[in-house]
This record gives sequence, C-alpha cells and structure tokens, in this order.
Amino acid sequence: MPCLNEAETIEHCVIQARVALDDHDLKGEVVVGDNGSTDGSIELARGAGARVVNVPERGYGAALMGGIEAARGRFIIIGDSDGSHDFGEIDRFVAKLREGYDLVMGTRLKGQIVPGAMAWKNRYIGVPALMAAMKLLFRCPCSDAHCGMRGFTPEAYRRMGLRTTGMEFASEMPIKATLLGLKMAEVPITMHPSGRSRPPHLRPWRDGWRHLRFMLIYSPKWVFLVPGVLMMLLGAGLMVGVFLLPLIVGRAVVGEHTMVWGSLAMILGYQAIGCGLLARTFAITEHLLPPSPAMEWLYRRFNLEMGLVSGALVGLVGVALNLGVLWRWVDVGFGQLPYHTTLPRAVLGATLIVLGVQTIFASFFASLLGVRRRRQERLAARRRVRRAKAVTSDNG
Repeated sequence: MPCLNEAETIEHCVIQARVALDDHDLKGEVVVGDNGSTDGSIELARGAGARVVNVPERGYGAALMGGIEAARGRFIIIGDSDGSHDFGEIDRFVAKLREGYDLVMGTRLKGQIVPGAMAWKNRYIGVPALMAAMKLLFRCPCSDAHCGMRGFTPEAYRRMGLRTTGMEFASEMPIKATLLGLKMAEVPITMHPSGRSRPPHLRPWRDGWRHLRFMLIYSPKWVFLVPGVLMMLLGAGLMVGVFLLPLIVGRAVVGEHTMVWGSLAMILGYQAIGCGLLARTFAITEHLLPPSPAMEWLYRRFNLEMGLVSGALVGLVGVALNLGVLWRWVDVGFGQLPYHTTLPRAVLGATLIVLGVQTIFASFFASLLGVRRRRQERLAARRRVRRAKAVTSDNG
C-alpha cells in the first residue's frame, strides 16, 4: 500500500488485509511504502501489523515501487490506502495468479462503484478517454487499466522494468505488460468512497494529462511514424504530380507554387519518420520498450555506410537538378527564367538535397545509438552462455 498522511484510513486498510489473509488461509504480509507521512500514519500502520518501508522519493509510483521491492511474497497485490479498495477481495487476485497469469488487473467498471466513490468526470470522461487512447496506441486488453488494485508476480514486475515515479505508474504497468506479451487477466472489484476527510492527492485534469503524455511518449509509431508517412505520401503526390504536369481539380489549377507545400510536407514527414525510428531505437536500447522484430530487421539490413551512400545519392540528384536550373539561368544571360519550367526543378532539387543531408545526419545518430545496443546484446549473450554452462555443470 502506498501511503502519504493516511492516518484516517491506513489502520483500517492494514487490518482488513490481514483479516483477508487469515480468512482465506493465505500466508502473507502487509507492506506499506510510506512517502514521508507526518500525521502518525507510520505508527498506526505498524500497530496494525504492517511492515513499513520508508521511501524518500516522492510520488505514487515511487511509494509503490519501494514497497514492491521490499516484498518477499510469491505474489504481490497492491491497493490504495485511502479506504477505496476492499482488501477482502484479494483472494480473487490470488486465484488468477495461481492459474498462471503474470498480471491480474482489478476492474471497477465491471465490478461495483458505490455511489460517491468516483467523480462523474473521472467515470464518464477521464477513464473512458484514457482507455480509448490505450487501446488505440497499445491494444491493451484491460477494461480499466487505471484501477489501483492489481496483482502480479515478482518475475513479471522485474520483466516490466517500471520507471515512472508519479501517477503514470498506473499506466506504465499494463502498457509494459501488453508490449512484453505477459499473460493478463481481470477481476471485478468494489470501489468505495475514500475514507479520508482531506482532499485526495489525485488531480484529475493534471494527472489525466500526465497519463496521456506518458502514452504518447511510449508510442513513437503513432506520434512520429504514422503522421510522418501520411505527410510524406501527401507531399510526394503533390510534387510528382505537379512536376510531371499541372493538376486540375475542378476549376482550380494546382501548379508550380503548390510544390512548395508538397516540399514542406515531404521534409516534415521525413523528419517525423526519422525521429520515430531514432526514438524507438533509444527506447529499446534503454529498455523503455521491448525489442521489436521490425527494428531488428532494419538493423540487420541498414548500417551507417548504407545510410551515407543513400543520403549522398539523393543529395547529388538534387544538386544535379539545381545545376540544370543554374545552367538555364546562365544560358539566358542571368535574366528572367520561365518559372513554370524551372521552378519545379529547383523546388524538387532543394527538397532532395535536404532529404539527403538529413539521411546522412540521421545515419550517424542511429549508428551512435547502435553502439550501446550492440554492447548490451553482447553482454546479454555472455550471460546466456554463463547460465547455460551453470546448468550443464549442475546436471553433470
């Protein structure tokens, strides 16, 4: 249980959890991750039979991680200490974990929400909106991924490698579990009104944005790659169409000047795609996201040299087009050029030069990120070899 000045409810929560352990014949302990309480919560929790772990770093996620890492059980169940969760329902989580699930999420939406337990804006706006975003971005199978009551195994917790110390912790766990392909289940729970008289630590709009921001940061595909591909296709279509012949849409003639907008779309789209690939490489290298088969395929087939050659070739084509325009200008004695024939070449050439230079720079950056990735792969391979030798030695 995370705790920060919960003197009104912590004792009740600890006693309720201990009674549930006894009633269901479960061997366990109650661990409280205290975030610096000054209202006597620590003494009350200890008096009720909990083991209190002091967590200096502030934040909902930090308090939970401090308690989780100190826990010694085969299964770990977390829940809030404000009286909103019924710890008498922990047997439902234990039953699912015993069936082999890695993560068991509580769901308030499929259970019971006692009147007054959840604000209408959270129930009908915040939770549905965040769940829609999570399902779109990550295909998360949960119906209520922000429910604070959930259970998991220590091994699953280690595999998820959770890092967020604030309210985003609630989003990070099911997102990481989904990306890692962990076995997940849901159990309906009852949500009660908070037993505290002071305002809650939760700030709906601020914390809702923090959850959404976290999801966007963890989804380079939808933030960078999808918009980038769409802009690239739009820009390429405009530029190629105008370069070959003027486009006529109804009474409108889409001519040479439209190529400037096509060039802008292509450059922005290419930048977005590059940022997406680099962001995903960084996230995988830092273990923020799990390895991707698509990225591994890309690593195997494209290296720094290929990127440099590709960028140089694209840039040289652009230089050649602009040299052709320069030659025409010299040919007319540096006078007025017919823009309807030279402007498309100049815009296309400039665009290709920009794309070529960006390719070269991005290739260097990707190669720099790849140094750390390859080092980690070698270390992981050595660890696998050592484990295999240890197993062979034990069998022998």
